Amino acid sequence: MAEKLIIVGSGPAAWTAAIYAARAALNPLVFEGAISEENARAGKLPLGQLALTTEVENFPGFPKGDLSGYLRTALPPEIVAGLPADGTHGITGPALMELMRQQAKNFGTRVITEDIVGVDFRRHPFLLFASDGKSYEALAVIIATGARANYLGLPSEERFRNQGVSACAVCDGALPRFRNRPLAVIGGGDSAVEEATYLTNFASKVYLVHRRDKLRASRILADRALQHPKIQILWNRVVEEILGNDTDGVTGVRLASTVGEPPLELEVAGVFLAIGHTPNTDFLQGQVELTEKGYIRWVVPFRTYTSVDGVFAAGDVADDRYRQAVTAAATGCMAALDAERWLTEKGWH
Repeated sequence: MAEKLIIVGSGPAAWTAAIYAARAALNPLVFEGAISEENARAGKLPLGQLALTTEVENFPGFPKGDLSGYLRTALPPEIVAGLPADGTHGITGPALMELMRQQAKNFGTRVITEDIVGVDFRRHPFLLFASDGKSYEALAVIIATGARANYLGLPSEERFRNQGVSACAVCDGALPRFRNRPLAVIGGGDSAVEEATYLTNFASKVYLVHRRDKLRASRILADRALQHPKIQILWNRVVEEILGNDTDGVTGVRLASTVGEPPLELEVAGVFLAIGHTPNTDFLQGQVELTEKGYIRWVVPFRTYTSVDGVFAAGDVADDRYRQAVTAAATGCMAALDAERWLTEKGWH
């Protein structure tokens, strides 16, 4: 018998969709992803990108404070034992995701810790193929698989991730470690300029490091960066090594030249990567319409409908602009409501 609703993903969008769907008596089944070395290397482990962060200061409802007592009453002991120490500036990313997951389970959401590796959306009920070799039918599907940040692939980058290396200025820029300190942003497109400009609210100086001699950003944004008193653009440079230690995290960056000049070392407290994101859509095998950037296209404004009737998309897999936990959660709510109403219209709920 086909499931009423299958949700693929395990970030804020997926768990919010599950909460709303479960409360609407859709009995949702969530595929949260497999725990594997391959997924770890690709940044696609269960609980999404927030599980790879430390403090989360900008998710509403979690101000500064000691949440350890609450976590002990809200989560199973074995989960609490595996969480990082409670943050002093907000809830930690892993704790926030475990709370969302538990809230969804409290309302009856079923969870399978496997990947969906293929789909057949040309038939109905839809057919989804899991990494354990099993297949599942569903009347409706919500895709909430997110998008992973692109990294340079340096060992030093991996060593200092969340210790001064970040791929989200809006998420991390206001943390105490970055305030009134010099920072570096890597990239030359619109996102890089926007990240650099945002960081000027906190940093003493922002170096914008670009591998070419001209920004790829739109003219208005490029001019803004060129004229900003806190932004210094370093042309024809690429990151050779991120410098730091176990106590302080990132302390500097060494830049190689693309035009034969000597290496350059900068003292910085943070390195922000703005070299793009890759939406997790490979398993769809071209069966859902994507944008030019590879994100799932919403075919109806302000709705989570995809090009396949009965398949909905939520979170960063369909968002190349905001990419925040709170916006992902919001679209998860939207997708669940869209799915519930669609199923009702079809007479299946």
